[in-house]
Amino acid sequence: MTKKAVLLANLGSPDNADVSSVRRYLNQFLMDRYVIQLPWLFRRMIVSLFVLPSRPKASAQAYQSVWMEQGSPLIVLSEQLKLALQAKLDIPVQMAMRYGQPSIESQLLLLSQQNIEEILYIPLYPHYADSTVRTSIEEAERVIDKHNLTVKLNVLEPFYDDSDYIDALVNTAKPFLDQDYDHLIFSYHGLPESHITKLDTTGQHCLKSADCCKQAHNAHKTCYRHQVMTTTARFVEKAGLDSSKYSVAFQSRLGRAKWLGPNTEDRLKELAQAGAKKVLVICPAFVTDCLETLEEIAIRGQEVFIEAGGDELNLIPCLNNSSAWVDVLATWSKK
Repeated sequence: MTKKAVLLANLGSPDNADVSSVRRYLNQFLMDRYVIQLPWLFRRMIVSLFVLPSRPKASAQAYQSVWMEQGSPLIVLSEQLKLALQAKLDIPVQMAMRYGQPSIESQLLLLSQQNIEEILYIPLYPHYADSTVRTSIEEAERVIDKHNLTVKLNVLEPFYDDSDYIDALVNTAKPFLDQDYDHLIFSYHGLPESHITKLDTTGQHCLKSADCCKQAHNAHKTCYRHQVMTTTARFVEKAGLDSSKYSVAFQSRLGRAKWLGPNTEDRLKELAQAGAKKVLVICPAFVTDCLETLEEIAIRGQEVFIEAGGDELNLIPCLNNSSAWVDVLATWSKK
């Protein structure tokens, strides 16, 4: 019988919340050619001259505001997810990070030592982007080639419209949606528009019209914007939301390039200024709570909203290790 295993992969986190650890992490992350999509020399100049001198200190302070006793929230919660999934399966389950530790390389080597022949590789990103899904897959393939591992890698496709994933999202959000609130923001991680248009091989569809994401096109297989809009539509249908009660925005911008919009903080200000007092924010691009949800939304986002005249912002937790999400992963793992 073929020896199988599951390898979950997420983005990653600094080892510690100090400036030097954050600097190392940011250097590895931002020097990925799929993150800053420029030639190496230009990428090196931007990272070394404009990012690393100042950003690590601010980022370290942000990490310190959400750091858990056991470590980085992303790492701690990911480990909890791994253990919960392992309890549902009779094959090995490991968790790797694209940047930082535990690395994809270390976890693939660990599994190879157990004579695993086939790995279900699950990049924990519901929506496709080169800077998340593609770089994760290529890193796994690089490691397999580098070490001549005789293992078959079966990669799970982005699951943005999977009915079980949508059900798990709605299940997580239901206690919040059952309360009184004025508006729900779907806040997705932002991307430069160039990352979207670059993948449209026709050059004639993505971002060429206001409703491009609703028009059937081959580009949608790798179009992040189409996929997040689809997740939103599926969620709204399942939860029975009124069109006036929600909107979509994008967070986590970096640099001066034109990014997908509207910006989440701008949307929070607009809602407060329009009289909204209580908002909910859900972040379906993340399956695990991390800096971008716990600090950028729950802390900074709330400050922005209240400063603009709102009263209360509640972050709907990510799927984390919820039983519904663990069951979904277990079902995929058994196929």
